[in-house]
Amino acid sequence: MNIDKELDTRGLNCPLPILKAKKALADMQSGELLRVVSTDSGSTRDFLAFAKQTGNELMEQSTSGGDFIHVLKRR
Repeated sequence: MNIDKELDTRGLNCPLPILKAKKALADMQSGELLRVVSTDSGSTRDFLAFAKQTGNELMEQSTSGGDFIHVLKRR
């Protein structure tokens, strides 16, 4: 997977990871991929809901240690 932009939101709680992702996606071109790394355990469901509401595609979600990783495709 070719990531176009990465966002580190470790240590931030809801809604900050979502708000930072929204801002980052606004500066990206359609089809580009954004990888967001978060330590907020609620971010998994938050990014699922965010993708449904905004039309951006949630390509992948995974966990690595205490990190929750989300990959979004800009609509």
